Amino acid sequence: MKTEKIEIDNRYGEEYAGRYVFSDITWAKRSRIIQKHTKYHPLTGQITMSDYVAIQAETIWASLREQPSNKPVSLEKLLSEENGVPIELGEMFSKIVNRLCGLTAEEAKNS
Repeated sequence: MKTEKIEIDNRYGEEYAGRYVFSDITWAKRSRIIQKHTKYHPLTGQITMSDYVAIQAETIWASLREQPSNKPVSLEKLLSEENGVPIELGEMFSKIVNRLCGLTAEEAKNS
């Protein structure tokens, strides 16, 4: 199992400072996350809608193994448009998780 550890300073706010550990997830978990947030045409099977943000947020959440004791990251916070994680922090989490889980930007967009 691949893991990646990062230490975040207070540049995103004191609440996010600390150690985070991410690890890869199984193919089945990734596939279920993608399928859950993707709608298919009933006759053609072609993708009619895909919620990239929800796919990425759930993938981050599934990959997150450790975070600071105050638990600043939650699935709800990753999905929130009003009280979510800072943009730069979310982007950093996305890059780490995509690297660990083998999800390319093109796959994530087209999933």
